[in-house]
Amino acid sequence: MTKKVLISTGGSGGHVIPAITIYNHLKNTHEILISTDVRGLAYLDKKYNTVVINTPKLNNLFLFPFSFIKILFLTIKSFFILKEKSISILISTGGYMSLPLCLAAKILGIKIFLIEPNMVLGRANKFFLNFSIKLLCYSKNLINLPPGINHKLTSIKPLIRKEYYETSAHQKQDNLFTILIIGGSQGAKIFDKLLNKVFLSVAKQVSIKIIHQTSEKNVNFLKDFYFKNNIESRVFSFDHNLNEVLKQGDLCITRAGASSLAELSFLNIPFIAIPLPSSKDNHQYENAKYYEEQDCCWIIDQKNFDDQKFEKFLLKLTNKSQDYITKKNNLLKLNYQNTWNNVNQKILKIINEN
Repeated sequence: MTKKVLISTGGSGGHVIPAITIYNHLKNTHEILISTDVRGLAYLDKKYNTVVINTPKLNNLFLFPFSFIKILFLTIKSFFILKEKSISILISTGGYMSLPLCLAAKILGIKIFLIEPNMVLGRANKFFLNFSIKLLCYSKNLINLPPGINHKLTSIKPLIRKEYYETSAHQKQDNLFTILIIGGSQGAKIFDKLLNKVFLSVAKQVSIKIIHQTSEKNVNFLKDFYFKNNIESRVFSFDHNLNEVLKQGDLCITRAGASSLAELSFLNIPFIAIPLPSSKDNHQYENAKYYEEQDCCWIIDQKNFDDQKFEKFLLKLTNKSQDYITKKNNLLKLNYQNTWNNVNQKILKIINEN
């Protein structure tokens, strides 16, 4: 009999991308339902069987009583969904969105698997560790891990979308040194304004191309900037085939979300991480540090950003310095034997064994 699995996700792409990847690993062997909040629906098209559980945040003391009542209601709703759909396995990608479903799954005695893509154990995952069968993570050296829980940890290769494994060989369309800027859906001042001065100065000294992902509201501003300054560029807010876009890059400047770094690493693109200073528990810095410790990337502190130092640093990289070549070689070593089939076999083994 086919086991029925519910994958709980929502919020940002950092939660939804692992959920989509797990879905693709299990879809041929399990019957799958995905739960998400309204924000997560933006990342899920109609091919997925979805249900909306719009969990409120619990970080507002004034609204806490109302949020608590809503979570209680959503837990009851989750209870009946899990029971009606005969779900036998719940996989949570973390975040407060998972709270009602994990509580309902615990009441029903459903097996709970947690996924932690970050190098810092998330608060929701930490809360549900004792209820879970296994925690799937990318490194067993997680920060904030409670004592006596190591037996529940299973390390896997980072969850990378299937299309990245199917991306054609890295073939650039031109010989220009191409810099990717991945600013995220919200964009950021440092990506959309502060770096521009540096690119303008660098472009006067060497030929470069810029591929810049930003928020919708900043697209026209950036297009105008690059056009007026005669810098070859492509500016966009969203691309379904981001893997095909990324492979055109020689270097990426990015935030440090776990999925973004894993995908850049897999595509063998050295990157400069500028972690979001306000990320919860400083998890973006810790994500980048994991790669820095293996000499695969560089980290820039946004609070101490110095445009003149950054310009000199970037010029060295455009000449493909020895440091740049070392990073590329180390990324290749890091992803040795990282194939879709190998990851798939391990995930199926973990799910079916427990």
